[in-house]
Amino acid sequence: MQTGVLIPSRIDTGIVRQVPYRDRKDMIDAFSVSNPAKFLADLPPQPREYKMLMKHMLILRDDIQRGGWGRQVRTDSLEPSQTGGEVIVLRNRLMAMGCLSRTATRRYDVAMEQAIQDFQLAHGLETDGVAGSATIAEINVSMEEHPKSAVVAMERERWFNRDRGRRHILVNLTDFHAQIIDNGAITFRTRSVIGKDTGDRRTPEFSDVMEFMVINPSWHVPRSIATKEYLPKLKRNRNAASYLELTDSRGRRVNRASVNFGQYSAKTFPYAMRQPPSKSNALGLVKFMFPNKYNIYLHDMLQKHLFERETRAYSHGCIRLNEPFEFAYALLALQEDDPEGYFKRVLKSGNETRVDLEDDVPVHLIYRTAFTTARGGLEFRRDIYERDTKIWSALSRAGVALEGVQG
Repeated sequence: MQTGVLIPSRIDTGIVRQVPYRDRKDMIDAFSVSNPAKFLADLPPQPREYKMLMKHMLILRDDIQRGGWGRQVRTDSLEPSQTGGEVIVLRNRLMAMGCLSRTATRRYDVAMEQAIQDFQLAHGLETDGVAGSATIAEINVSMEEHPKSAVVAMERERWFNRDRGRRHILVNLTDFHAQIIDNGAITFRTRSVIGKDTGDRRTPEFSDVMEFMVINPSWHVPRSIATKEYLPKLKRNRNAASYLELTDSRGRRVNRASVNFGQYSAKTFPYAMRQPPSKSNALGLVKFMFPNKYNIYLHDMLQKHLFERETRAYSHGCIRLNEPFEFAYALLALQEDDPEGYFKRVLKSGNETRVDLEDDVPVHLIYRTAFTTARGGLEFRRDIYERDTKIWSALSRAGVALEGVQG
């Protein structure tokens, strides 16, 4: 009830969150002198999110028992003004979901278009009002999957049963956004790009503390990237990726002409690689640091077009921000009278500059395929890394079940 049924690290190697376990003897001692009913009621996470997830889970379970959402839509796409049998099926499913008021229309009319936009917004899809393939796929998701997502989110809330900080940064990986939250309210929000869904590029889930930002940063190429991506190129052409400096173990710059790259393997490659500050730097013009052993941080990005895409999983694991300057202004607002002016002066210098935050800011990288909104609604996102699928399977094996919902 307090810290979860499962041990997250045993479910997926990318879930590296430290669960705030309490001392068991202290818990028993406290229980022995408590009001038992109140003690048990205080064990689960107390934030509104947990209670609202439970409320929606129970509503969804009851809806399933009453018959669900009806037949799935059997076409790849539907557009405004279309008519036909599948438009009627779409209409009926939208009404059953509560997205569309009762109507007898047989045409994909303005009301249906608005209902589709509302559905798209609640599922992290492009809100164009067209029931394209991605939208149809989400509309056709079995109703039974939604209460499962809510139960998994509740388990994740139990793992995260801790003080998150009056001011904190929250990145929901599945939502592709980064937020600054002050006293429970979102004060800044921007689109993000996360780790690609392959190999070791998936962004891990954990919490840490942001201590500083670096304006005009150098990019110190992670060794895994240097040996896996750049070393093969250097073997073919010693002048490949000429914008990167080669340095030895003492940090001294190495002349490429003096190096026989062919003699090295990924294990024996003795050099580090660095890209100096510039507008073409892989990190852009600012990075935000919460030092951690996973080498994950937030930073600027050159390929701005990627932020226009619906699914934004392209990085090597770090979180890239669509509006990094504005993110910096928001962070500096508590310590600078003119945060934007200060930032731009440092930026204009062209010098790599560390700017410490006077108050450290907790950073939480989370993964929620179901979460509630400020108005009490429930939204869903795709299980991009299939972590929640693994969690539900593990919960089922542990004996967790939903009445009327098949495992």
